[in-house]
Amino acid sequence: MAEMFSTLGTWNWLIFGFILMALELAAPGVFLFWLGLAALLVGLLSFAFTPSWQIQLLMFAVFAALAVPAWRHFAKSATAASKTNPFLNRRNEALVGREFTLEKPIVDGSGTVRIDDTVWRVAGPDAPAGSRDKVVRADGASLTVAAV
Repeated sequence: MAEMFSTLGTWNWLIFGFILMALELAAPGVFLFWLGLAALLVGLLSFAFTPSWQIQLLMFAVFAALAVPAWRHFAKSATAASKTNPFLNRRNEALVGREFTLEKPIVDGSGTVRIDDTVWRVAGPDAPAGSRDKVVRADGASLTVAAV
């Protein structure tokens, strides 16, 4: 067993790190990623100086232990970012209450409006092109409007 550890080298750590990161893709849970990162750090530091296998294992243990608070920090900041933008992945709901000018008239309850770089299908009472309407409801890719 000691012979196996004594042969630990830079490339072994790098390969081990990439294997752990690849396993993370197969079984996502974010845990193996940080262990893989710790192994990659040990491999990269082993390029700079050649530590003994005991020091390499100690470095891996320290980096893996430091990875847990780092993971919690990044997970917390990602959660906070999603809370600051409540309409993330729900862009149409952010349009409710805003007023827009119709691009094409609403005929038989259907028309279009251009909002930024997107043309949205709108439903509502018949209205000519160029009239101002307010979005009262968002349903999928369709908006319901009312005259202002």
